[in-house]
Amino acid sequence: MVRNLKRKWLAYERDPKSFFLLFSVWFAAFLTMFALLFIIAYILIKGIPNLSPELFDVRYTTENVSLLPALINTLLITLLSLLFAVPVGIGAAIYLTEYAGRGNKLVRIAGITAETLSGIPSIVYGLFGSLFFVKYLGLGLSLLSGALTLSIMILPLIMRTTEESLRSVPDSYREGSFGLGAGKLRTVFSIVLPCAVPGILSGVILGIGRIVGESAALIFTAGTVAEIATSIFSSARTLSVHMYSISGEGLYIDQTYATAVVLLAVVILINWLSALAVKKTGGKKTDG
Repeated sequence: MVRNLKRKWLAYERDPKSFFLLFSVWFAAFLTMFALLFIIAYILIKGIPNLSPELFDVRYTTENVSLLPALINTLLITLLSLLFAVPVGIGAAIYLTEYAGRGNKLVRIAGITAETLSGIPSIVYGLFGSLFFVKYLGLGLSLLSGALTLSIMILPLIMRTTEESLRSVPDSYREGSFGLGAGKLRTVFSIVLPCAVPGILSGVILGIGRIVGESAALIFTAGTVAEIATSIFSSARTLSVHMYSISGEGLYIDQTYATAVVLLAVVILINWLSALAVKKTGGKKTDG
């Protein structure tokens, strides 16, 4: 090992550019890791001392500033958004990858459109949702309006990641299935999709992260009512909107930090469970 290190060091001495690139990569990685750990540590130090049982009361009041209704609403709107976005995104990706044909103009147009939609600021989605879902369709400020808006936001992400996952499946799998007499539909759903599940779940994970952390779009579509939604037509706030609302009042800064800790814990838990699901499905695919 010492000899290998000496050889590498001699190679870097002969080529200073390689040493500079190596140093730049390590410095960027260290800076990114330091920034992430600093933010997490800052939130935990500021928020953990302010956690209290009153923050988890079922009903929100100006005295307890409970975050539990917002937490429940966050889970509800996440499930509702995924219910709309995942089937449409996966279905569109299957059509573009397996049926439209590679190199098709429709595929190129859909790819450009998805990339463009991914770069639009969330507040623009919020204004669109406010005009179309809230006012034009008459859904009002509700969970349904917010979920439909968020589903449009994460749809390009799920569609693109599913496309890449389907394209990464070797063509020999499809040819073998066709050779055994299976049709197109059976090949897609029995062979191609199971192999692409880990990549599809990765896109869903990214979509969940965007939903949980979204606030600008939901203020215009779901509202800021601090109560547990009783139906999909009820106005409600999520954790991120709850943080924005109580921090803007200037009276509940300590509770804002405590809410940030809970939001951070929710994001970490969702990512951990999703990563575990990806690992399980990947293992099953390899064993088969």
